Amino acid sequence: MTDEPRGRLQRLVPGLLRQPGPFRVFWAGQTVSLFGDQVSVIAVPLTAVLVLHAGPAEMGGLVAAAWLPSLLFALHAGAWVDRTGHRRRIMLAADVGRALCLLTVPAAAALHGLTLVQLYAVVFVNGSLSVLFNVSSQAFFVSTVPRERYVEGQSLVHGSRAFSLIGGPSVGGLLAQALSAPGALVADAISFLASALSLSAVNPPEPETERDRRGLVLSGLRFVFRTPVMRAALGATATINLFQLAYSALAVLYIVDQLRVTPGVLGVVLGCGSVGALLGSVVAGRLARRAGIGPTFVIGCVLFPAPLLLTPLAGGAGMGVMILDISAGAIFAALIPDRLRSRVSGAYTVVNYGVRPIGSLLGGALGTAIGVRPTLFLVVACATLGFLWLLPSPVLRMAALPATAEAG
Repeated sequence: MTDEPRGRLQRLVPGLLRQPGPFRVFWAGQTVSLFGDQVSVIAVPLTAVLVLHAGPAEMGGLVAAAWLPSLLFALHAGAWVDRTGHRRRIMLAADVGRALCLLTVPAAAALHGLTLVQLYAVVFVNGSLSVLFNVSSQAFFVSTVPRERYVEGQSLVHGSRAFSLIGGPSVGGLLAQALSAPGALVADAISFLASALSLSAVNPPEPETERDRRGLVLSGLRFVFRTPVMRAALGATATINLFQLAYSALAVLYIVDQLRVTPGVLGVVLGCGSVGALLGSVVAGRLARRAGIGPTFVIGCVLFPAPLLLTPLAGGAGMGVMILDISAGAIFAALIPDRLRSRVSGAYTVVNYGVRPIGSLLGGALGTAIGVRPTLFLVVACATLGFLWLLPSPVLRMAALPATAEAG
C-alpha cells in the first residue's frame, strides 16, 4: 500500500485512536465489555421467561433487582471512591467480580438448580458492582482525554455502545437459541475479563483524593441540586428513565410471549432496530457544533422515547439515546470539578438510575392490571414529557461546553 492510500485510511480513524495512549486501550476494553453487556440484556430476561417461566410481575421484579443498587449504594459509592482514590483498581475488581457472578447462572442451570431467586441475586450483585464501576469511570475518563476532546471521546465510547446495540442482541439471541439462554451469559463474563485486562494495561494520573471529609456523602447531591444545568438534566433523564424502564420490563415478554418471536429472530430484529444508535453516535458531534451542545441535549431527550410510540423496535430511539448520552456526558465532564466527579456521579445515579426499579415495578403492576400492550403505549407517552424540564433551564442557551462550576 502506498503512502497516499495509507494516509487516507489513517484519516478515517478518529484522532483519539490514532495516537497510542490510555484512552485507546480503555476504549478497546470497553468496546468488548459493552458488546457483552448487550448479550446479557437479552439473555437474562430470556432465562427468566423461557427457563423459569416468569410472568409480568416477576419480570418487573427482575429489572428492579438489577437497578435497585443504584438507589441504595450510588451516593455512598461515589463518596467512598473520591475518598479512597484508586479508581482504576476499583473498576478492575468490579469487572472480575461481575464475570464470576454471571458464571454462576449457567453453572446452576447445567446442574438443574437455577431458580428465580438466584437470578434476582445475580442481577442485584452485578448491579452493585456496576455502580462502583460507573461512579469510578467518570473520573477515569477525564484523566485519559483532554478537555477540548470530550465530545469526541464521548462519541467514541457511545459509538462502541451503539455498535454493541446492533450486534450484541443478535449474538445474544443466537447464543440463547444455540446454547440456551443461561449459556449465553458466558459471553458477557468473558467480556468483563477483557475489560479488566485493558484496565490492567494502563495507569493514567487520576484526580486527587478528597481531603476534607465533612459532609462528603451529601456534597455531590448538593452540587447537583444547586447547579441549574445539572438539576434540569437530572429531571429530564430521570423522567425518561422512570417510564422507559417500565417499558423495558415488559418489552421482551410482549415480543416473545404474545408475538411468538423466537430468541434468534428477536436478537436479529433488535439489532437491526438499533442501527439508529450507530448513526446517532456519528451525528452527535456535528449536531453539537451546528445547533449547540445544549439544544443537542434537548433533541436527544425528545428523540429517545418518542419513536417508541410507533413501534418497540424504532431505530429513532437508538439515535436519540446516543445524542442524549454523548451531549450530556460531554457537558458533565466539562462542568463538574475534578475532586467532585465520583460523588456527583453517585448523586446523579442515585436519582437517575434509582427511579429505574420503581419504573420496572410500575411496568409490571400496570401490565398485570391493564394488559401489557396498553402499558407499553402509556409509559412511552409519559417518557416523551421528560424534555420539559430543560425548557426553563440554561441548557437551551448553551452553545459550547460550559466552564467548570464552583465546587462549593
